[in-house]
Amino acid sequence: MDKFIIQGGIPLQGEVTPSGNKNAALPLLSACLLTDQPVVLHNVPEINDVKTMRGLLSSLGVEITHLKNHSWKLHAKNVKTQSLDPVLCSRIRASVLLAGPMSAREGRLILPPPGGDVIGRRRIDTHILALESLGVEANFQKKDKVFTFFTEGLQGNEILLDEASVTATENAIMAAVTASGKTILRNAASEPHVQELCRFLNSLGAQIEQVGSNVLHITGVPSLDGGEYTVGPDYMEVVSLIGAAVVTGGEITIKDAGPQYLDMIELVFDCLGVHWDVEGKDIHVPSRQRMTMKTDFRGGIPEISVMPWPAFPSDLMSIAIVIATQSEGNVLFHDWMYEGRMYFTDKLTGMGAQIVLCDPHRCIVNGPSELISGNVDSPDIRAGLALVLAALAAQGTSVIRNVGQIDRGYERIDEKLSSLGAKISRVSTE
Repeated sequence: MDKFIIQGGIPLQGEVTPSGNKNAALPLLSACLLTDQPVVLHNVPEINDVKTMRGLLSSLGVEITHLKNHSWKLHAKNVKTQSLDPVLCSRIRASVLLAGPMSAREGRLILPPPGGDVIGRRRIDTHILALESLGVEANFQKKDKVFTFFTEGLQGNEILLDEASVTATENAIMAAVTASGKTILRNAASEPHVQELCRFLNSLGAQIEQVGSNVLHITGVPSLDGGEYTVGPDYMEVVSLIGAAVVTGGEITIKDAGPQYLDMIELVFDCLGVHWDVEGKDIHVPSRQRMTMKTDFRGGIPEISVMPWPAFPSDLMSIAIVIATQSEGNVLFHDWMYEGRMYFTDKLTGMGAQIVLCDPHRCIVNGPSELISGNVDSPDIRAGLALVLAALAAQGTSVIRNVGQIDRGYERIDEKLSSLGAKISRVSTE
């Protein structure tokens, strides 16, 4: 198990390019099951979650060839129906994304329970609701502890999702693109990675309209062709790099950063006293930041809440909390989605942050605080990187253990930070 050793207090400087969007790459890989023609994906991040998904696809008979750095060819010419490896499924939440395309392609799948970050209850009821509406029979076998999906043929339908779940939306899209007839998917998630999946499928011959809205119109087609697609930049990584520059007082340029997706995040970060400049496809983070929180109109404490896209995403809450520890003022953070998202704040408190955990969903941050070094464990992908940011801002040398969690979502983040001048080293332990 690896750990990071970080010497804090060093301003970051230089240029960096983010990896491809993890949350886009995983459904795109799954969607390759929908065609028996070769598909080439570029800019695929080399992270542990992607490696696990490739393992699952390989077990289903997909031929996978590494072409060059970050480019892969997938050919699902002959697909096998079998029970997926429970160990691989337990490693990633995205294993559930195989239910939609396998129902469409083979009409059946045996799926062990998906894994992923432990940040609270993560139901799959919405996935089952959507797939059942298209003609899938879904069951949970208590004896074998597996989900089973079976259909004799998918039929388009009008579906109202009971929540705007990203992965349930993606599963429904993948099942509907080759279903008979037309599907209207309401209350659909519209995150950038959902939009990427739609554009990718349309490039293969799917007919998905109103991409980017929360009502998708999908006309089923008999089959999909092969094709080629480049995964866009990971805006989670982009914002994390912005945060790293800000908390260290540094100045960096992020190349090919996809700024078109950051409007709401920019509004929230402005509340924390943070700004950046857009230069074409690049983002420049200046060293001079206001770092004073904006109060509400009548002087009240501002509240930052997560909501479905295009509002502020839950996955960036941990990064925003660390930035708030370095900004002057008070702010209330509220994540109603996941009751475990805030639990990493005790580690920040141990490093000197002034944080009051009100309940599992809310915390108040009073800043700025002078952070001191600490020895902490990474609890999940996003909180793990947030702790890296805290260590970069802290005085002294910190140790971040269990960085395999971070590696699941961020490609060579230690090397990227090192290229910007950070004193961070990876140490392998028994």
